[in-house]
Amino acid sequence: MTRILAGLAIACSFLSTPAYAGPIERACIEAGRQAASGRLCNCIQQVANQTLTRSDQRLAAKFFNEPHKAQEIRQSDNSNHEAFWLRYKDFGISAAAMCD
Repeated sequence: MTRILAGLAIACSFLSTPAYAGPIERACIEAGRQAASGRLCNCIQQVANQTLTRSDQRLAAKFFNEPHKAQEIRQSDNSNHEAFWLRYKDFGISAAAMCD
């Protein structure tokens, strides 16, 4: 019984590491911003899971290290980029409301 509990404790500790985090959470943590805590980055990822596709999340995660990429996507005439930007704006509004 003790071995099982110890194994579960070890497994659970790995689940909370950035290696198992979603793309937004990983980018948030790795960006190294002073206000970015594990709790905040996890909350933002949870909102992303509810509002963005995995593909959207991978694209949005790039914005942490390449902020200019967000501007390029926002100003793009590509209809896919325009649709993404609307979803991304909704994500941002939701994350701001839920993750303070």
